[in-house]
Amino acid sequence: MKDGARFTTVDEYISAQSKEVQPGLKLLRKLIQQAAPMAEEKISYNMPCYMLHGMLAFFSANAKHYGLYAMPSANVAFMERLKAYDTSKGTVRLPLDKPIPQKLITDIIKFRVKENLAKAAMKQLVKQKKRK
Repeated sequence: MKDGARFTTVDEYISAQSKEVQPGLKLLRKLIQQAAPMAEEKISYNMPCYMLHGMLAFFSANAKHYGLYAMPSANVAFMERLKAYDTSKGTVRLPLDKPIPQKLITDIIKFRVKENLAKAAMKQLVKQKKRK
């Protein structure tokens, strides 16, 4: 990737990465889109991100791993299944030299969709109660 590059689309982001990581990035994108087809795809913090009633997830390519940023709640909910991966507060690091855990990624994104939809429904309920 070119230093200082500013991306406006996910296609730009992926094509600016090395040829070696592009297939993994395309797979992450596909998994997120399939698990959250109603999510809006955009660039935020110069990375691919997905929005659905708020932030859903980000992904990126790094020197030795792909990063999946699906918020701290997902890491807590999937703690057992994430033991094989390096994680931090809201980050999962997927090594470039290992297959991407497709079922795990799909499950994490579906969890985040449910979480965001529940939060949106709760906000709507609160608004309705305030109007009465």
